[in-house]
Amino acid sequence: MPAAPLATLLMGEGFRRDDARGWTNVLAEVPLFAAIGARQRRKVASLARIRRFADGAPLVRRGEPGDALHVVLDGTVSVRRSGRRSNSLGVGAIIGELALLDGGPRTASVVPQGEVVTLTVPASGFRTLLRAEPGIAIGIAEELARRLRAADSD
Repeated sequence: MPAAPLATLLMGEGFRRDDARGWTNVLAEVPLFAAIGARQRRKVASLARIRRFADGAPLVRRGEPGDALHVVLDGTVSVRRSGRRSNSLGVGAIIGELALLDGGPRTASVVPQGEVVTLTVPASGFRTLLRAEPGIAIGIAEELARRLRAADSD
């Protein structure tokens, strides 16, 4: 996802960081949440909190339980997987969606390259929301299926 649309939303006129409607618009630019309706995105946004991570302080560690999903709002992170080259992700990147959905261990460690700000959605509230709002689960499943198809065709 390009950084410009998300950054524009964050800097846009009338945006308030404590307003769930603002975060709803940010989530609309994140592919994982783009297919769900605005009402459902508002519910996801109401669970979210801003977190700041210092340079080198891990967002997540490989093997640990997945307790939250992070959307990078500012900064760059390095994704480190065992036996693979590290790759960098920036604004709009999603970290932790698999562990958030299945409760399994993290598949990678993610470390900030400089200060990073995330919109963080806790797993416990998110799973409760998925049970109450199956449309959210369907929208996310559709996006994950698109990703699998794209990876399979590569």
